[in-house]
Amino acid sequence: QVRLVESGGGLVQAGGSLTLSCTASGGTFSSSVMGWFRHVLGKEREFLAAVRWSDRTTSYAESVKGRFTISGNNAMNTVVLRMDSLRPEDTADYYCALGPGGARIGQRLSDYDYWGRGTQVNVYR
Repeated sequence: QVRLVESGGGLVQAGGSLTLSCTASGGTFSSSVMGWFRHVLGKEREFLAAVRWSDRTTSYAESVKGRFTISGNNAMNTVVLRMDSLRPEDTADYYCALGPGGARIGQRLSDYDYWGRGTQVNVYR
């Protein structure tokens, strides 16, 4: 059974940084994509960033490009999302996701098969 567990959420002042981590277990993920989404109540879950393990290619949403950085460990089971220059509008529940690798790194919810339970990020002024 594949399981994703996020950690690292919390409260941070605007302009600050926060690092989220997600570890996958229950399988081998070298041909997969792992990424991050976030959700604000009343809005759709939003893609943020992902990494394709086979070649370490990354993909970012325009809204976070230049502020967020995704990376992965050598074991290809943990992704880290470094978030800099945080803004109050970054406040959300952040979710880790895992899906099959392919030519395109998916940015849709349907591109991912497994999800973590989420971790909350609150950015205050």
